Amino acid sequence: MISTVEQINDHIQQRPVWNNIYRSKCISLEDAAALIYSGDNVFVSGNAASPKTFLEVLARRKSELKNVSVYHLLLMGTDPFYDEEMRDHIRHVSFFVGGADRKAIQQHRADYLPVFLGEIPSLFYKNIIPLDVVYVMVSPPNSDGFISLGVECAASRAAIDSGKVVIAQVNDNVPFTYGESLVPVSKIHYFVERTEALFELPPPEIGEIELKIAEYISPLIEDGSTLQLGIGGIPNAIMSGLDDKKDLGVHTEMFSDGMMEMMQKGVITNKRKSLHPGYSIATFVLGSKALYDYVDHNREIKLLPTDITNSPFIISQNEKMVSINSAIEVDLTGQVCADSIGTKIYSGFGGQLDFVRGACAARNGKAIIALPSMAKNGFSRITSTLKQGAGVVTTRGDVEYVVTEYGIALLKGKTLRQRAEALIAIAHPSVREDLERWFSMSNNTKGGS
Repeated sequence: MISTVEQINDHIQQRPVWNNIYRSKCISLEDAAALIYSGDNVFVSGNAASPKTFLEVLARRKSELKNVSVYHLLLMGTDPFYDEEMRDHIRHVSFFVGGADRKAIQQHRADYLPVFLGEIPSLFYKNIIPLDVVYVMVSPPNSDGFISLGVECAASRAAIDSGKVVIAQVNDNVPFTYGESLVPVSKIHYFVERTEALFELPPPEIGEIELKIAEYISPLIEDGSTLQLGIGGIPNAIMSGLDDKKDLGVHTEMFSDGMMEMMQKGVITNKRKSLHPGYSIATFVLGSKALYDYVDHNREIKLLPTDITNSPFIISQNEKMVSINSAIEVDLTGQVCADSIGTKIYSGFGGQLDFVRGACAARNGKAIIALPSMAKNGFSRITSTLKQGAGVVTTRGDVEYVVTEYGIALLKGKTLRQRAEALIAIAHPSVREDLERWFSMSNNTKGGS
């Protein structure tokens, strides 16, 4: 225990130099928002690290600002820039659309920037999108003077490297994660000390359809496979049914509660990975508080930026790489729409094609598109043609497996006729006759293709 004045002074003098640097850079949240000027491009961290309070403070400055663009990945929480009065003042530019900004984008009060997740860092490094201000959520510094990006590495590392002014919100709730998420205190221009809850993702509902899809997919996952899985009931159903598998690995975008549970059970060991053996590789963490506690100072988990995690060349170096992604609809030629419902943007490219191409190129790899045969509103997800204006995320030349609750369609190496037959067989029974009739009429021939 330090008790005397001399001992206190000695302790202060022995504190690392970085601590003095850190203290000299601390500012208030309001002062941080005041560093943004009209016309600025601002990047903020997203997903669980979405800076709710900072965005609210920034929104209150609307009358002082014009044409400010706020770039981010998936935004959690509510949108403080949605109101009509924000138009021409502050505007979202989203790399991946979610519930917080979907309505604003569909009403043209915000913008969607279509881009593969793995290519976002290059937009900053190449100065295609010059960043004036960067605001990221980070952990408190460790004893060596490094902060951690915690739950989202993704494009935040590239933004920090490229931004003119970099502000880090030090949040006691941000876990300290490893990999390339560590940043020295000296690299940050300003710090805001503010603790607030990280956004959590409630567990999705898992019904009979999700469990049936998982039942079909499970045999495609061999012992020693490396997995990429995303958000939703289907990925969670798949993970809950893999307890009999051995030595699975992780190379993914999102590290989830399901992956945590498989690590705790010993199903995921990463022992047999051909790339990064011993480590679960991800670019962001999203789920429950228990998950955030689990990844804190967990050296078995590494977060890397998306130009690494989502590089098809790097993904392909994982033997037995299995990517599992969902879709909004798939047409009878195998074209996969995953980001829009007709002309209405619903989500984004994400890393679907990155992982499809990486998994297909991997030795003994598999790329799977998994989706229910019918949407909740009753339309078939296996369609004759994509809706007018719908975007193609995964091309017919890339798609390999498509799985619904009615079975598996292997499309790789198949003709258009063979693809249509395979996809009709896994469509909902109520639409199969219509799909067969449409395909027969569109070909207008009895010959095979």
